[in-house]
Amino acid sequence: MRVLYCAIDQTVPGVKGGSVHVTAVAEGLASLGHEVHVLVSPGDRPFPAGPVRWIAMTPPLGAKELRWMRIARVRRLVAALRPDVVIERYYNFGGEGILAARAARARTVLEVNAPVIDHRGSTKALLDRALLVEPMRRWREHLCSRADLIVTPSVAILPPRTPERKVVRLEWGADTGRFRPHQPDKAPFARPAPTVAVFAGAFRSWHGAASLVGAIRRLHERGRKDIGAVLVGDGPERPAAQESAGTLPGIVFTGAVSHDDMPAYLASADVGAAPFEIAAHEPLSLGFYWSPLKIFEYMATGLPVVAPAIDRIATLVGHGREGLLYGAGFEPSLESALSRLTDPALRQTLGAAARERAVRDYSWKAHCAALVRAIESL
Repeated sequence: MRVLYCAIDQTVPGVKGGSVHVTAVAEGLASLGHEVHVLVSPGDRPFPAGPVRWIAMTPPLGAKELRWMRIARVRRLVAALRPDVVIERYYNFGGEGILAARAARARTVLEVNAPVIDHRGSTKALLDRALLVEPMRRWREHLCSRADLIVTPSVAILPPRTPERKVVRLEWGADTGRFRPHQPDKAPFARPAPTVAVFAGAFRSWHGAASLVGAIRRLHERGRKDIGAVLVGDGPERPAAQESAGTLPGIVFTGAVSHDDMPAYLASADVGAAPFEIAAHEPLSLGFYWSPLKIFEYMATGLPVVAPAIDRIATLVGHGREGLLYGAGFEPSLESALSRLTDPALRQTLGAAARERAVRDYSWKAHCAALVRAIESL
């Protein structure tokens, strides 16, 4: 099968979740024997080596909002390649792949990882209504109607009239070959406490870095200095989290880390923390539509996961099976869950189950195999 994958608003190589996702899916499809061509914005390093055929194509003027203006170039590429299937990574102002595929009679797949519908109070929705005919909503719904297949982690973010028969619900995944339980020859950070919870992320307000810092502070105030935290990454909320941590012992901020180096950081920790704060991000009022990369990579590394018992998270991580959830009906608080996981035997049991489930359900290999089956069933 010859595949053209359109994701020109994503940078490869890159450190963000979207870059990791595009790279993993492209390489996963190629490993299954398919011919894969991928349109992406080039990063500051060479494209990954291997069978995937990377094609540099940036949005006009570097503006993602102008991505749709590349449709003529994509049409010429489709005419030359004659792909069997065109996969497009959904973006509000995209559509170039879905539209260009029609002339070649290629099957079309729309990857939807962000809401197609607007949340209540959305500024974009207000602007759209001010234009009377709501052109942005109509365009997004048109793309969904044109796609032969829609791949998404959550149907709640799709237009309500989307036919069930064309929707395949798939989670993101982890590279279970690279992310695995092992002890690095040398830990990439100085362990701040006997039990270490790791947070890996882009430090956005809804990622909950400050919540983890606060939980460690409260535990230390109660004399529980046997647990600390390592926060890996960078982003807008990092300065506030560091200010909150102050001189509190037991907390380490590593700064930005290459995704290539991330397996060693996770394997050097004991617990994976994903303390999401959905109230801090208005689009999440539609539901927890993310397929959180960090949770799958924690699980693949054999780390028990600590996360709030909200929405889909309770289906991704089994409480008392692959980790500990906190909130109504579960552990009373984040610090309570962290405190319980100072028990090495409990961590071992939960971590082993987490690894087993990651390999079975949340590997990129499993994701790509399911994607191919869905495409071939069209």
